[in-house]
Amino acid sequence: MAKKFHLPTRMCVSCRVRDNQNNLVRLQCKEGELDCFNGQGRSFYLCNECILDEKRVVRSLMRTCKTNRKDELMNKLKEIITDDR
Repeated sequence: MAKKFHLPTRMCVSCRVRDNQNNLVRLQCKEGELDCFNGQGRSFYLCNECILDEKRVVRSLMRTCKTNRKDELMNKLKEIITDDR
């Protein structure tokens, strides 16, 4: 019988759906600026469906990063996504 390995489960901050960690995008905010996770500090996850839904993700990013700069957050998110893929 094969061993079952534990897969870490994380939650999307936008839709609150739980999924495997490798299916989510890990980001972090430092001083109100959105960035890829660099290994230090607090981070959060977004699922691929929420990333495509701009209206939903803007609200959750503003809440998580504690800023009101919608355009800057969305531009940075699009920049991060295009670099990762």
